[in-house]
Amino acid sequence: CKSLPETFLFQLLGLSIAMLSTVTHYGLRFTLISNISLDSNSYRVIHHRAFYFGICLSMTLILAALLSSAATVRESQCLTAMGFFCFALAFCGLIPAACWRYTHSTEVEDSMMDVYDFVYEEVRRNTSSFRRHELTAIHEAFLCCGKHSPFGDTTSVEHKTCPPGQVHDEGQDCLQDIQDFLKKHMDFVFSLLGIAIGFTVYGMILTSFLWFSIQFSSNLYRKGKYVLR
Repeated sequence: CKSLPETFLFQLLGLSIAMLSTVTHYGLRFTLISNISLDSNSYRVIHHRAFYFGICLSMTLILAALLSSAATVRESQCLTAMGFFCFALAFCGLIPAACWRYTHSTEVEDSMMDVYDFVYEEVRRNTSSFRRHELTAIHEAFLCCGKHSPFGDTTSVEHKTCPPGQVHDEGQDCLQDIQDFLKKHMDFVFSLLGIAIGFTVYGMILTSFLWFSIQFSSNLYRKGKYVLR
């Protein structure tokens, strides 16, 4: 049967996914890029979908853990079946998410770098003072300064938009800093998805074993009893 530590682990996993989704959605760097991105850029769509998916997944895992725990205490086949359904639902959502991350391994990083590249080139062409404020905010959020541009000298842009006192070193590239940050974050997300998939499979096996155990115990309890009519 399902023990209390196992139930706690499933709840902890659900809370971890919810916290990661919240940090990703409301974190300064992520919200800044999302607000700046154009409608043609896919980052904003990914940003919102990832948040809602993470919250739904965390709630499903927590509900599955609670149902399985209640089923163990009450020896209810109905609650056990509901817990199995929640684990199966979470599994069916995790597999496409992991496959999407594998097949679109650089889409998030590329879309975020496209936002920075667009804003930077707008400022370089001096077409918008509003974009200059946005570029300054990006530099302050990511603690980076400028990029290498094939269109000419970028020193004037960096002097206007980089944080005070930050020196532009040769070889420094804000695009590379953004890519490194996103790669580490997405690797962590992918690892958490893998752990969640393993736990959901484990949960489905446990709930299946619990269901058959309750059924077997119920049959033994009725064995040898007769009703006279």
